[in-house]
Amino acid sequence: MKKFALSASLCLLGLSCLAYLSLQGSLPKLDGTVLVEGLEAPVLIERDTLGVATIRGGNRIDVARATGFLHAQERFFQMDLLRRSAAGELAELFGVRAVPVDKTRRLHRLRAVAHRVITNASAGESALLEAYAQGVNAGLDALSVRPFEYLVLRTRPQVWQPEDTILVLYAMFFQLNDHSASRDSNYALLHDALPAPLLEFLDTQGTEWDAPLIGDPYPVPPVPGPEVCDLRKSLTRASPLARMPVFDEQTLGGSNGWAVAGTKSATGRAIIANDMHLNLRVPNTWYRVRLIVENEASPDGNVDITGVSLPGAPVVVAGSNGAIAWGFTNSRADLTDLVLLDLEPGNPDAYRTPNGYRSFEYHGEVIEVRGADPISFEIRSTIWGPVVDTDHRGRQRVLHWLAGEPDAANLGLLAFERFEDVRTAVRSAPVIGIPPQNLMVADAEGNIAWTIVGRIPVRAGYDPRLPAAWSDPSTGWRGWLAPEHYPAVVNPDSGFVWTANARVVDGLPLERLGTGGYTLGARARQIRDGLLALDGATIDDMLDIQLDDRALLHQRWRELLLELLSSDLATGNPLREDLRGELERWDGRASVESVGYGLVRAFRIEVRDELFAHIFRACGDFEKTTTHRRLNQSEGPLWRLVAERPAHFLPDDYGSWTEFLLAKADAAIAACGHERLALCTWGEANVVTITHPLSQALPLLAGLLDIHDGPLPGGVYTPRVQRGAHGASERFAVSPGDEANGYFHMPGGQSGHPLSPFYRAGHDAWVGGDRLPFLPGATHFSLTLIGK
Repeated sequence: MKKFALSASLCLLGLSCLAYLSLQGSLPKLDGTVLVEGLEAPVLIERDTLGVATIRGGNRIDVARATGFLHAQERFFQMDLLRRSAAGELAELFGVRAVPVDKTRRLHRLRAVAHRVITNASAGESALLEAYAQGVNAGLDALSVRPFEYLVLRTRPQVWQPEDTILVLYAMFFQLNDHSASRDSNYALLHDALPAPLLEFLDTQGTEWDAPLIGDPYPVPPVPGPEVCDLRKSLTRASPLARMPVFDEQTLGGSNGWAVAGTKSATGRAIIANDMHLNLRVPNTWYRVRLIVENEASPDGNVDITGVSLPGAPVVVAGSNGAIAWGFTNSRADLTDLVLLDLEPGNPDAYRTPNGYRSFEYHGEVIEVRGADPISFEIRSTIWGPVVDTDHRGRQRVLHWLAGEPDAANLGLLAFERFEDVRTAVRSAPVIGIPPQNLMVADAEGNIAWTIVGRIPVRAGYDPRLPAAWSDPSTGWRGWLAPEHYPAVVNPDSGFVWTANARVVDGLPLERLGTGGYTLGARARQIRDGLLALDGATIDDMLDIQLDDRALLHQRWRELLLELLSSDLATGNPLREDLRGELERWDGRASVESVGYGLVRAFRIEVRDELFAHIFRACGDFEKTTTHRRLNQSEGPLWRLVAERPAHFLPDDYGSWTEFLLAKADAAIAACGHERLALCTWGEANVVTITHPLSQALPLLAGLLDIHDGPLPGGVYTPRVQRGAHGASERFAVSPGDEANGYFHMPGGQSGHPLSPFYRAGHDAWVGGDRLPFLPGATHFSLTLIGK
């Protein structure tokens, strides 16, 4: 028995050593020389102690090839998931659990659209995409062992094609757009179920929190009278009360970004600050890189650009080229529509178009499923896009989305490498093919600007908020918004531009951009006010604003609670007195130690959800009471009701508004879950674990793959956005021409390999807000790629 136990132990040890050596073999090469086919001249890849890479080459094509090599060695699995998620090909890796996602993504047939983009690309773009793809495949081939994720999954990576880079771009469209037109669908339901004055009140277009660059805050409409909605009459209704979540917090990728003119900075240089908010994962969305092309004789000229790249693409997404610096935030423009179909009478296989009736197109799709038979299904499509569903009135609907237009995607971001001033960047923004974003840009002369980058459709003949039939020739999308019609702000008198996913413009510019679900303006206003208070802005001031966790939106809710708790109904109630004490001690921040923030936040949500549930039940005609209501500006009508307290909007279960609000205070206390409120810190609720895609399927590896940060400060309406694993995917500030004094933060590290020293290098600085240099540091590893 002892001999058997010894043999088993030795066998287990041997297998562990073999597994470890295999994992070691999939680590990227950091030093030495590698032969890479196609290079015209040697390319040098230098890494600092954090693994941040500098790529030096003699022409742009060689640098693109080396970028592909580097991305593949460090992040190929991430790249693979991006292209597969956009194309609907995840089940080939993960089996039947991924089939529903694949079916949804296949509706858009984006691999076919990506192929059309490649076909229409310029010769320069085609050459760059081809070189990048060859570099990716060379990087894979240069690994001693395939990337570790494929060892775990017991499969092999597929080669990279030029069209896969376009699919990676489409993956960002999915993250940043309402790709299912859910907002239109929700609005249509509200439009049909609620009286018009009530809908206008609840779905207000803005609030006093607005801080647009162009225009003023929008007032919240007056409270509708009892003839429109009266909750006191709802006692006679048979439908049960159901809490219906009101989505007024982030549902799409967000971000903060601003620019400071040289006239407002301490150094006389302009400053760009940017933190793009996404769902955080390991490895991080971005890969830090500095690209240098050193060849005066080259038609490319010299390039020296530093910032973040997206693994899967050969461009720097945000950063600085020495002459300009730039960053992005999600524009929340309206980029999807639902088209109602008019079927031909007696022929359900044909629909009406501006040119008469036309038969549906049918596309057969096959989903390869790991461990199971392939799944075949058919997509029914129209000239506007795929048929996606039937609405609550039984009408068939088609989804028309910007990403389905080949003109909407390209490598136009490459042009930022050579822009020398803000005006050139602003003029070029309309033809750059990315998900439309707010662009903040500054140049070395101290100028700043804001505009929209990306294609914006021109709509005609219908209300873009609602599904509509496009069978009339005058209805639908009518090309792209002309560059001269793009809104822009250049060198404003204030010396600042700022965006935070809220409304930026009004009037005709807003009508052209559409309303894709702008967030409440609380973050934007807090950032604006922080900037306007500066006297001689510094780089350190930028970090202070990015890390600002003051919960200003919740201050009036705190005051409301304190007013309630001073009443006779609160006296003698130990729990309510405990709540009052915590509110009096609260410093107003969404800090880890804060008790007051979590309690006030819970109180606001309790009031919002129950009050809106009563309104929907009493005054709406909904068949399904659990349908979500997307009301991004709900703080406006909610606060107006709480402040004015009209009798006809008092939930019918309560004798007075004070009784209702105190009951919601009690509910917030109960949600704490501890005997003492002092134990209910915000840090307990805001625990952050950044997970790897494989850790849920392989929990034994979770400890190796995931990053457990514990509690972090910040909220949804504070400039420091942090709610669970949603937060700043990068954080930087830089003056163009003075990159050496900029800073950079990123969750996770450069490498996607858990045994790499760069797997989480620099992550602690992101957590703590400690400045790391914007530029790569001194060289610690040097790898030379040479042609063969």
